[in-house]
Amino acid sequence: EFMQASWDVEEVQAKGIQHLASFVKEKSAFPHLLTCTEVITLAMKTHIDSLDLQVEGCTLLLEILSQALEQGVMMALDESVASCLLHTVRKHSENEEFLSMLCTLLMMVSASEVAVENLRRVGIIPDLLSILRRFLHNDKICFSCCAVLWSLAVSENNADQAVLESALPVTSAVLQEHLQNGVVAESACSALWALALQGCLTDSDYEPTAALLLDALRMNPERALLVKNGCLALASLVRLSETAALAILLDSKGSGIELIKDEYHLHLHEPGVAEALCLLMNEMVQYDEVMLDMRSQKVEKLLCEIKLQFPFS
Repeated sequence: EFMQASWDVEEVQAKGIQHLASFVKEKSAFPHLLTCTEVITLAMKTHIDSLDLQVEGCTLLLEILSQALEQGVMMALDESVASCLLHTVRKHSENEEFLSMLCTLLMMVSASEVAVENLRRVGIIPDLLSILRRFLHNDKICFSCCAVLWSLAVSENNADQAVLESALPVTSAVLQEHLQNGVVAESACSALWALALQGCLTDSDYEPTAALLLDALRMNPERALLVKNGCLALASLVRLSETAALAILLDSKGSGIELIKDEYHLHLHEPGVAEALCLLMNEMVQYDEVMLDMRSQKVEKLLCEIKLQFPFS
């Protein structure tokens, strides 16, 4: 009430946020803090020029969201809150350190379908792509933005086809830049999978995207989730074009089939990986020429192994 009575006074909003922040560690205060997100974001929007207030507001929202996720509480931020966050993104689009924090916040928010829908409505995708282009070197920003892109691209009410198509080169650039950073590469592979599912690729994209995904698998063989999402992304590409299947077979850095075998043996006890590999192979055998090649590389032996390993799946 104190904050709402004096929206225009920056000091009141700053003191209010600081006072709310003092309750963060008290478990009994958590349900009440959940009701304050709109007040905090509105204070940030009203005093958008004050970087200090933006940082304090964003820090507090991150604390509240972290606790919510820990307790399994889904925070569905409404459209006005999403709009406030977008205003903040645009106003401070040059401030790398603050954007890193803000993108983490957006990633946590995107765990909720309602929040994703509201972020989509306010038109956040072009801003995410712009941030990625500008801060391609920043692993935290790339990780968070790719995670938000994934959530936006797989959302059921997707009306952003044209905008999403422009996301492919940027997402590929992120993966290329951070191939050796498993956490970022994992996030970028997920985003590419979502873009492939939405049919955001053209004929000239299939081969280079497949090669890039194979590179990610080679560079991060031990990361089960990356392997799984990378294979699902490849399966989506192969479903769309035989060019992608041939790119896997004839990759200049070595046979994609041998890579698939190696990944399976490395993750023998991961049903999710095995399932993704089977899905990829199932898409590949739809093409006669590809299937003949797979036979010559003894894929049947691998499939029998998988069947013995997971007889009840």
